[in-house]
Amino acid sequence: MADNKKNRKNNRNKNYDDDYNPRIRKQRKKVCPLCGDKNFVLDYKDYDIMKKFVNDKGKILPRRTTGACAKHQRDITLAVKRARQIAVLPYTQD
Repeated sequence: MADNKKNRKNNRNKNYDDDYNPRIRKQRKKVCPLCGDKNFVLDYKDYDIMKKFVNDKGKILPRRTTGACAKHQRDITLAVKRARQIAVLPYTQD
C-alpha cells in the first residue's frame, strides 16, 4: 500500500509544485489607467475619453472593470456626471 502511494506521487507531472492547483488561476492585478500613464488627462468635455468608462447602456463601469484605483474611480465618477450634465454623455441609451 505504501508503494501504491509512492507510485501515485511519482506519476504526477513534475513541472507542477506541490501546492499548484490547475483549477485556480491567478489573475494579474490591473494597473490604474490614470496612475500608470502620467500623460493621461481625465477631461469631462472629451467624449472619447469618457466613453471608455461608461458601458453601452450609459452606466458607469465599476473599478473591477476599469482597473482604476479608488481615488481615480471617484474622479471618473465625477467626470462622467459632469459630462452628463453638459450633455456630452447621455444619461441612458435605449
